[in-house]
Amino acid sequence: MAAISLVIPTFREAPNIRPLSIRIDEVLKRENIEYEIVFVDDNSNDGTTDIVDELREKNNIPVRVLVRTKERGLSSAVVHGFKNAKYDVFVVMDADLQHDPEYIPKIAGPILDKSADFVLGSRNVTGGKVEDWPLHRRIISWGATSMARPLTSSGDPMSGFFSIHKKTFEQAKGLNPMGYKIGLELVVRCRCKKVQEVGIVFRDREHGESKLTMKQNLLYLRQLMGLYWFKYPLVFVLLFLFMLAFVYFFSKLLF
Repeated sequence: MAAISLVIPTFREAPNIRPLSIRIDEVLKRENIEYEIVFVDDNSNDGTTDIVDELREKNNIPVRVLVRTKERGLSSAVVHGFKNAKYDVFVVMDADLQHDPEYIPKIAGPILDKSADFVLGSRNVTGGKVEDWPLHRRIISWGATSMARPLTSSGDPMSGFFSIHKKTFEQAKGLNPMGYKIGLELVVRCRCKKVQEVGIVFRDREHGESKLTMKQNLLYLRQLMGLYWFKYPLVFVLLFLFMLAFVYFFSKLLF
């Protein structure tokens, strides 16, 4: 039987834990996929652990929570979940119900049958779209996506809904799990060749508040610099040499 570990980072997402877990359970039982849900929580203190315990004991859902008291951040939470997962096929999704569990079988499928190295739930392919987003958020998303496009063939490299095999994850070189874009980090540093995309409808969150802040935007720019250096080191070296030559040339003119 096919088996997957769903790794879901959380921070103050208690209102979403129950409905998300029940939806996942319904979908994967229907598809006859064995699974576990691993919530990785950054010490929310909002009742998340109690809800998870109740889901496991009363609803018989294979769910557990890993509470981190020192580390923080979505990306490092995902990596922590991978390292503690039971199965070898990982599916990552948000806890805020923006990612519909109905897509899980399609996103996990190509990894389970070994036809892909990495599968993304994409808003920018056939069948994919974004609902209920204001114009300014669409513009920000377009800009962030455009900056990442040279790093991967994916049309939606910013997606946080993806699947990867444990062996592929273990091939990652120089993994730097900071910020929120762990999918982009993995697809680049694992040097994934066979990347597939599944069209998804991305909805606004039902409960809670967005975690996106100016700090996260700055971390994203820092992450991009690291990924460009990793994938195109020669370009960075040539650019640095050009800058040195430029400074030297003008210093001679001025002095």
